[in-house]
Amino acid sequence: MRALIDTNIILDYVLERHPFHHEAEEIVLRLAKKDFVGYISGITAINVYYTGRKLKGKDYTLKAVRRLLRLVEVCATDKKVLQDAFLLNFSDYEDAVQAACASAENLDAIVTRNTKDYKNATLPVYSPTDFLKLLKQS
Repeated sequence: MRALIDTNIILDYVLERHPFHHEAEEIVLRLAKKDFVGYISGITAINVYYTGRKLKGKDYTLKAVRRLLRLVEVCATDKKVLQDAFLLNFSDYEDAVQAACASAENLDAIVTRNTKDYKNATLPVYSPTDFLKLLKQS
C-alpha cells in the first residue's frame, strides 16, 4: 500500500494536537515499521515548518521535518500537478494539490482527517481510523 498522508495528520503528530495525536502517532509508527509506504506532497514539509516553528520553535520543528523526510517519499509538485489541482473542483486548493500529487504518483489512497474535503478525489480516501483498520487487516 502506497498512501499520501495529508498535512493535517503530519501536523497532528508533530505538534501533538489532541485528540488527534494518538492516531497520527500510530500511523507514523506503522510507517516506520514499513507496514505501508507513506508519501507527502511537496508542500507538506513547508507547511509543517511554517506552522510548527510558531508553536514549537524553529529547532524542534526543523528536527521534526528532518525525521519526517527520512520516513516518507515526497510526491512531485510541479506545474502540471498545480494546474491539475484546479480540475478537481475542490473547495480548498491546498487539498486539491495534495490529491493531484497522489494521483500523479499513482498512489493507492489518501489518508486525511478531512475526508469530506476530498470528495472529488480520484483515489480512495480514508480517515486515520479507517486507514489503521485497513492496515491491521492486511
